[in-house]
Amino acid sequence: MPGFAAVPVALALCAGLLTGPAAQVTGRPDCRAGPAGCYGLYTYGYSLGLHPFTSADEVREQLTDHFWLFPVSGDCAGRIRAGARCELLGGNPVEVEYIGNDFFQINTLPGHQLGRGTHIRFAFSRTLGFHSLTVRAWQDRPTDCTGEAFCNTVNRVFAWGTWRVLAKTLRFSAYVA
Repeated sequence: MPGFAAVPVALALCAGLLTGPAAQVTGRPDCRAGPAGCYGLYTYGYSLGLHPFTSADEVREQLTDHFWLFPVSGDCAGRIRAGARCELLGGNPVEVEYIGNDFFQINTLPGHQLGRGTHIRFAFSRTLGFHSLTVRAWQDRPTDCTGEAFCNTVNRVFAWGTWRVLAKTLRFSAYVA
């Protein structure tokens, strides 16, 4: 029976046992898709103010089309696309993983102060005209810093301050979105 061999694979897929190539090879979740099952670092929320005539995706578009608003150096100062490689200030290389309607996500590359494999998602939302930015970070695997209180605290404080500056910039630039 030529089709019989496909039955166990189809049953495993339906049961959720095989979730994709990364899960099949490593036995771990694919952390690019989100923090579930990965090593969570932080989630921060920032107010972007009242912009009653601007949608959340327009604020995201304002940032991804004018990436100089982001703390970035190098070739990504204009419009970014998924797959673009940039350097954040301080010489920290990242790759743009995803750009959705109301979010975009980057992944740290080798040479970044956090090491490779830290995913950072910037999600934009609007409620009654008030916009907000939520920044969530997670890692593929533990690093030398994972579990060390001082190192984690320094990285979280630095990230909080960096994304706060970004939020303050977006508070004003969202008016032109």
